Amino acid sequence: MKILMVCLGNICRSPLAQGIMEEKIKKYNIKNTFVDSAGTADYHIGKKPDWRSIDIARKHNINISNQRGRQFTYDDFDEFDKIYVMDSSNLYDINALAKNTNDREKVDLILNTIFPGKNKSVPDPYYGGKDGFQNVFQLLDAACEKIATSLIKK
Repeated sequence: MKILMVCLGNICRSPLAQGIMEEKIKKYNIKNTFVDSAGTADYHIGKKPDWRSIDIARKHNINISNQRGRQFTYDDFDEFDKIYVMDSSNLYDINALAKNTNDREKVDLILNTIFPGKNKSVPDPYYGGKDGFQNVFQLLDAACEKIATSLIKK
């Protein structure tokens, strides 16, 4: 299983989701699963995650400082089995790039894993201060836990 986490700039939410999911994969010893992250925009290609994302991850014993931002590409539809986006804007942008129904079926809002059918967005913490990053971490942790436990059952 190959999973891609997507947000706008690939420096706040999606790197956290990637790091959290990687830890869940280790925790549950889930085999043959790979996680990556990307952004819909090209603002931060090659850059480290936001220091606040790195900091909140570190407080939960997760190291995301080695990640580097990249932009989503058409090839990601072929490369990944599941694409989790952080908000409705990301969902629209990724679906607009989809070549067919199969591509679109791979894409979902990550919070639909814990709030099925509610189409809730992970808030962008960039301008929200440190508490925003903690809130985002908790939401993503719950969503990644649900994803991980569903992988165990397969």
